Amino acid sequence: MISNILTGRKANMLGSIWMIASMAIFAIEDAFVKAASIALPVGQILIIFGLGGAVMFASLAHLKNEPLFIKDVVSRPMRIRVVFEIIGRLFYVLAIAVTPLSSATVILQATPLVVVAGAAMVFGERVGWRRWFAIFIGLVGVIIIIQPGTDSFSMLSVLAIIGMIGFAGRDLASRAAPATLSTSILGLYGFLSIVVAGSIFSIWQGASFVLPDIYTSFNLVGAILAGVAAYSCLMKAMRTGEVSAVTPFRYTRLLFGITLGVVLFGESLSSTMLLGSGLIVSSGLFIIWRRNAVE
Repeated sequence: MISNILTGRKANMLGSIWMIASMAIFAIEDAFVKAASIALPVGQILIIFGLGGAVMFASLAHLKNEPLFIKDVVSRPMRIRVVFEIIGRLFYVLAIAVTPLSSATVILQATPLVVVAGAAMVFGERVGWRRWFAIFIGLVGVIIIIQPGTDSFSMLSVLAIIGMIGFAGRDLASRAAPATLSTSILGLYGFLSIVVAGSIFSIWQGASFVLPDIYTSFNLVGAILAGVAAYSCLMKAMRTGEVSAVTPFRYTRLLFGITLGVVLFGESLSSTMLLGSGLIVSSGLFIIWRRNAVE
Protein backbone atom coordinates (compact mmCIF):
# COMPACT_ATOMS: atom_id res chain seq x y z
CA MET A 1 0.00 0.00 0.00
CA ILE A 2 2.82 2.40 0.90
CA SER A 3 4.44 1.56 -2.43
CA ASN A 4 1.22 2.46 -4.26
CA ILE A 5 1.00 5.77 -2.39
CA LEU A 6 4.60 6.63 -3.26
CA THR A 7 4.00 5.67 -6.89
CA GLY A 8 0.91 7.86 -6.99
CA ARG A 9 2.79 10.80 -5.48
CA LYS A 10 5.59 10.38 -7.99
CA ALA A 11 3.11 10.29 -10.86
CA ASN A 12 1.38 13.43 -9.56
CA MET A 13 4.72 15.19 -9.18
CA LEU A 14 5.75 14.29 -12.72
CA GLY A 15 2.33 15.28 -14.01
CA SER A 16 2.61 18.63 -12.26
CA ILE A 17 6.02 19.25 -13.82
CA TRP A 18 4.59 18.44 -17.27
CA MET A 19 1.70 20.85 -16.61
CA ILE A 20 3.99 23.69 -15.53
CA ALA A 21 6.17 23.08 -18.60
CA SER A 22 3.06 23.13 -20.79
CA MET A 23 1.83 26.44 -19.38
CA ALA A 24 5.28 28.02 -19.72
CA ILE A 25 5.55 26.96 -23.36
CA PHE A 26 1.98 28.10 -24.12
CA ALA A 27 2.95 31.54 -22.79
CA ILE A 28 6.03 31.51 -25.03
CA GLU A 29 3.79 30.58 -27.98
CA ASP A 30 1.59 33.59 -27.20
CA ALA A 31 4.66 35.85 -27.13
CA PHE A 32 5.83 34.55 -30.53
CA VAL A 33 2.36 35.11 -32.00
CA LYS A 34 2.16 38.66 -30.61
CA ALA A 35 5.61 39.46 -32.03
CA ALA A 36 4.63 38.06 -35.45
CA SER A 37 1.38 40.09 -35.45
CA ILE A 38 3.42 43.30 -35.66
CA ALA A 39 4.36 42.49 -39.28
CA LEU A 40 1.74 40.00 -40.49
CA PRO A 41 -2.08 40.01 -40.71
CA VAL A 42 -3.75 37.86 -38.06
CA GLY A 43 -5.39 35.64 -40.69
CA GLN A 44 -2.05 34.82 -42.29
CA ILE A 45 -0.52 34.02 -38.90
CA LEU A 46 -3.35 31.59 -38.13
CA ILE A 47 -3.03 29.87 -41.52
CA ILE A 48 0.74 29.39 -41.26
CA PHE A 49 0.56 28.41 -37.59
CA GLY A 50 -2.25 25.93 -38.23
CA LEU A 51 -0.55 24.35 -41.23
CA GLY A 52 2.73 23.97 -39.37
CA GLY A 53 1.11 22.33 -36.36
CA ALA A 54 -1.08 20.08 -38.54
CA VAL A 55 1.95 18.82 -40.48
CA MET A 56 3.81 18.04 -37.26
CA PHE A 57 0.90 16.16 -35.67
CA ALA A 58 0.21 14.31 -38.93
CA SER A 59 3.85 13.23 -38.96
CA LEU A 60 3.61 12.02 -35.37
CA ALA A 61 0.47 10.04 -36.20
CA HIS A 62 2.20 8.53 -39.24
CA LEU A 63 5.19 7.46 -37.14
CA LYS A 64 2.76 5.68 -34.79
CA ASN A 65 0.98 4.05 -37.76
CA GLU A 66 -2.25 5.81 -36.84
CA PRO A 67 -4.75 6.44 -39.66
CA LEU A 68 -5.26 10.14 -40.26
CA PHE A 69 -8.96 9.72 -40.86
CA ILE A 70 -11.55 7.45 -39.27
CA LYS A 71 -15.31 7.90 -39.11
CA ASP A 72 -15.15 9.23 -35.54
CA VAL A 73 -13.34 12.31 -36.84
CA VAL A 74 -16.65 13.61 -38.20
CA SER A 75 -18.70 12.63 -35.14
CA ARG A 76 -20.99 15.27 -33.64
CA PRO A 77 -18.68 16.10 -30.69
CA MET A 78 -15.77 16.59 -33.10
CA ARG A 79 -17.83 18.88 -35.34
CA ILE A 80 -18.76 20.96 -32.32
CA ARG A 81 -15.14 20.93 -31.19
CA VAL A 82 -14.00 22.32 -34.54
CA VAL A 83 -16.48 25.21 -34.34
CA PHE A 84 -15.38 26.19 -30.85
CA GLU A 85 -11.70 25.73 -31.76
CA ILE A 86 -12.16 28.20 -34.63
CA ILE A 87 -13.89 30.71 -32.35
CA GLY A 88 -11.37 30.31 -29.54
CA ARG A 89 -8.24 30.52 -31.66
CA LEU A 90 -9.42 33.37 -33.88
CA PHE A 91 -10.59 35.69 -31.13
CA TYR A 92 -7.75 34.88 -28.70
CA VAL A 93 -5.09 35.55 -31.34
CA LEU A 94 -6.88 38.79 -32.21
CA ALA A 95 -6.82 39.67 -28.51
CA ILE A 96 -3.09 38.93 -28.29
CA ALA A 97 -2.42 41.06 -31.37
CA VAL A 98 -4.33 44.19 -30.31
CA THR A 99 -4.39 44.08 -26.49
CA PRO A 100 -1.69 43.56 -23.84
CA LEU A 101 -0.51 39.95 -23.58
CA SER A 102 -0.82 40.05 -19.81
CA SER A 103 -4.52 41.05 -19.80
CA ALA A 104 -5.44 38.48 -22.48
CA THR A 105 -3.64 35.77 -20.48
CA VAL A 106 -5.45 36.73 -17.28
CA ILE A 107 -8.88 36.58 -18.93
CA LEU A 108 -8.01 33.19 -20.42
CA GLN A 109 -7.60 31.81 -16.89
CA ALA A 110 -11.37 32.01 -16.47
CA THR A 111 -11.72 29.08 -18.91
CA PRO A 112 -11.86 26.38 -16.18
CA LEU A 113 -14.67 28.29 -14.46
CA VAL A 114 -16.74 28.34 -17.65
CA VAL A 115 -15.93 24.66 -18.24
CA VAL A 116 -17.29 23.72 -14.81
CA ALA A 117 -20.46 25.75 -15.43
CA GLY A 118 -20.81 24.20 -18.88
CA ALA A 119 -20.31 20.68 -17.53
CA ALA A 120 -23.19 21.24 -15.14
CA MET A 121 -25.50 22.52 -17.87
CA VAL A 122 -24.43 20.20 -20.71
CA PHE A 123 -23.43 16.97 -18.96
CA GLY A 124 -25.62 17.34 -15.89
CA GLU A 125 -22.68 17.23 -13.50
CA ARG A 126 -23.51 18.14 -9.93
CA VAL A 127 -22.24 21.59 -8.95
CA GLY A 128 -23.23 22.80 -5.48
CA TRP A 129 -24.03 26.37 -4.54
CA ARG A 130 -20.51 26.96 -3.21
CA ARG A 131 -18.94 26.19 -6.57
CA TRP A 132 -21.60 28.23 -8.38
CA PHE A 133 -20.73 31.12 -6.08
CA ALA A 134 -17.02 30.63 -6.84
CA ILE A 135 -17.79 30.71 -10.57
CA PHE A 136 -19.69 33.96 -10.04
CA ILE A 137 -16.76 35.48 -8.11
CA GLY A 138 -14.34 34.44 -10.86
CA LEU A 139 -16.50 36.07 -13.52
CA VAL A 140 -16.63 39.19 -11.36
CA GLY A 141 -12.84 39.12 -11.57
CA VAL A 142 -13.09 39.22 -15.37
CA ILE A 143 -15.46 42.20 -15.15
CA ILE A 144 -13.04 44.01 -12.84
CA ILE A 145 -10.24 43.51 -15.38
CA ILE A 146 -12.14 44.81 -18.40
CA GLN A 147 -13.90 47.58 -16.37
CA PRO A 148 -17.06 48.04 -18.45
CA GLY A 149 -18.71 51.44 -18.13
CA THR A 150 -15.48 53.25 -17.26
CA ASP A 151 -13.01 55.32 -19.28
CA SER A 152 -10.56 52.41 -19.12
CA PHE A 153 -12.95 50.03 -20.85
CA SER A 154 -12.08 48.90 -24.37
CA MET A 155 -14.31 46.81 -26.60
CA LEU A 156 -11.13 45.02 -27.67
CA SER A 157 -11.12 43.28 -24.28
CA VAL A 158 -14.23 41.42 -25.41
CA LEU A 159 -12.05 39.60 -27.96
CA ALA A 160 -10.26 37.75 -25.16
CA ILE A 161 -13.58 36.90 -23.49
CA ILE A 162 -15.00 35.42 -26.71
CA GLY A 163 -11.76 33.50 -27.21
CA MET A 164 -11.97 32.19 -23.65
CA ILE A 165 -15.56 31.01 -24.21
CA GLY A 166 -14.46 29.32 -27.43
CA PHE A 167 -11.71 27.41 -25.63
CA ALA A 168 -14.13 26.39 -22.88
CA GLY A 169 -16.52 25.01 -25.50
CA ARG A 170 -13.65 23.17 -27.16
CA ASP A 171 -12.63 21.57 -23.85
CA LEU A 172 -16.21 20.45 -23.19
CA ALA A 173 -16.50 19.00 -26.70
CA SER A 174 -13.12 17.27 -26.29
CA ARG A 175 -14.47 15.54 -23.22
CA ALA A 176 -17.29 14.10 -25.32
CA ALA A 177 -14.98 13.20 -28.23
CA PRO A 178 -14.70 9.45 -29.03
CA ALA A 179 -11.95 7.68 -27.10
CA THR A 180 -10.74 6.13 -30.36
CA LEU A 181 -9.14 9.45 -31.33
CA SER A 182 -5.55 9.74 -30.13
CA THR A 183 -3.75 12.88 -28.98
CA SER A 184 -2.02 13.17 -32.36
CA ILE A 185 -5.32 13.01 -34.26
CA LEU A 186 -6.99 15.52 -31.94
CA GLY A 187 -3.98 17.80 -32.39
CA LEU A 188 -4.07 17.37 -36.18
CA TYR A 189 -7.70 18.39 -36.55
CA GLY A 190 -7.35 21.07 -33.91
CA PHE A 191 -4.62 22.76 -35.93
CA LEU A 192 -6.53 22.27 -39.19
CA SER A 193 -9.36 24.18 -37.50
CA ILE A 194 -6.91 27.03 -36.98
CA VAL A 195 -6.25 27.06 -40.75
CA VAL A 196 -10.00 27.37 -41.34
CA ALA A 197 -10.20 30.23 -38.80
CA GLY A 198 -7.35 32.06 -40.51
CA SER A 199 -8.85 31.55 -43.97
CA ILE A 200 -12.27 32.87 -42.89
CA PHE A 201 -10.76 35.94 -41.26
CA SER A 202 -8.44 36.62 -44.21
CA ILE A 203 -11.37 36.55 -46.63
CA TRP A 204 -13.45 38.81 -44.35
CA GLN A 205 -10.56 41.22 -43.79
CA GLY A 206 -9.45 41.22 -47.41
CA ALA A 207 -5.79 41.41 -46.38
CA SER A 208 -3.17 40.49 -48.96
CA PHE A 209 -0.44 37.94 -48.28
CA VAL A 210 2.71 39.46 -46.78
CA LEU A 211 6.11 37.85 -47.32
CA PRO A 212 7.58 37.55 -43.80
CA ASP A 213 11.12 38.71 -43.14
CA ILE A 214 13.67 36.61 -41.28
CA TYR A 215 12.68 37.94 -37.85
CA THR A 216 8.97 37.33 -38.42
CA SER A 217 9.67 33.88 -39.89
CA PHE A 218 11.61 33.05 -36.73
CA ASN A 219 8.61 34.08 -34.63
CA LEU A 220 6.26 31.94 -36.74
CA VAL A 221 8.50 28.86 -36.51
CA GLY A 222 8.87 29.46 -32.77
CA ALA A 223 5.10 29.70 -32.34
CA ILE A 224 4.54 26.44 -34.24
CA LEU A 225 7.19 24.51 -32.32
CA ALA A 226 6.01 25.95 -29.00
CA GLY A 227 2.37 25.19 -29.80
CA VAL A 228 3.04 21.54 -30.61
CA ALA A 229 5.38 21.10 -27.63
CA ALA A 230 2.93 22.76 -25.21
CA TYR A 231 0.01 20.64 -26.44
CA SER A 232 2.09 17.47 -26.10
CA CYS A 233 3.20 18.40 -22.57
CA LEU A 234 -0.41 19.12 -21.62
CA MET A 235 -1.57 15.71 -22.81
CA LYS A 236 1.39 14.11 -21.00
CA ALA A 237 0.42 15.91 -17.79
CA MET A 238 -3.21 14.82 -17.96
CA ARG A 239 -2.23 11.21 -18.57
CA THR A 240 0.56 11.00 -15.98
CA GLY A 241 -0.93 12.33 -12.76
CA GLU A 242 -4.43 12.61 -11.32
CA VAL A 243 -6.49 15.34 -12.96
CA SER A 244 -7.28 16.92 -9.59
CA ALA A 245 -3.58 17.02 -8.71
CA VAL A 246 -2.22 18.53 -11.92
CA THR A 247 -5.08 20.87 -12.94
CA PRO A 248 -4.28 23.61 -10.37
CA PHE A 249 -0.92 24.12 -12.06
CA ARG A 250 -2.75 25.45 -15.14
CA TYR A 251 -2.76 28.77 -13.35
CA THR A 252 1.02 29.05 -13.62
CA ARG A 253 0.33 30.27 -17.18
CA LEU A 254 -0.85 33.48 -15.55
CA LEU A 255 2.59 34.08 -14.04
CA PHE A 256 4.44 33.23 -17.25
CA GLY A 257 2.12 35.32 -19.44
CA ILE A 258 2.30 38.39 -17.21
CA THR A 259 6.09 38.11 -16.91
CA LEU A 260 6.59 37.88 -20.67
CA GLY A 261 4.17 40.76 -21.25
CA VAL A 262 6.06 43.00 -18.83
CA VAL A 263 9.59 41.98 -19.85
CA LEU A 264 9.23 41.63 -23.63
CA PHE A 265 6.48 44.12 -24.46
CA GLY A 266 6.87 46.69 -21.69
CA GLU A 267 3.35 46.19 -20.34
CA SER A 268 2.35 47.47 -16.92
CA LEU A 269 0.11 45.90 -14.30
CA SER A 270 -2.76 47.87 -12.83
CA SER A 271 -4.30 47.29 -9.42
CA THR A 272 -7.58 46.24 -11.07
CA MET A 273 -5.77 43.58 -13.14
CA LEU A 274 -4.07 42.20 -10.04
CA LEU A 275 -7.36 42.16 -8.11
CA GLY A 276 -9.26 40.55 -10.97
CA SER A 277 -6.60 37.89 -11.59
CA GLY A 278 -6.54 37.13 -7.87
CA LEU A 279 -10.30 36.54 -7.85
CA ILE A 280 -10.13 34.33 -10.97
CA VAL A 281 -7.30 32.14 -9.66
CA SER A 282 -8.74 31.90 -6.14
CA SER A 283 -12.14 30.89 -7.51
CA GLY A 284 -10.61 28.25 -9.75
CA LEU A 285 -8.52 26.76 -6.96
CA PHE A 286 -11.54 26.73 -4.62
CA ILE A 287 -13.61 24.85 -7.21
CA ILE A 288 -10.86 22.23 -7.55
CA TRP A 289 -10.54 21.91 -3.77
CA ARG A 290 -14.30 21.71 -3.29
CA ARG A 291 -14.65 19.02 -5.93
CA ASN A 292 -11.98 16.92 -4.23
CA ALA A 293 -13.60 17.46 -0.82
CA VAL A 294 -16.99 16.31 -2.13
CA GLU A 295 -15.49 13.29 -3.82
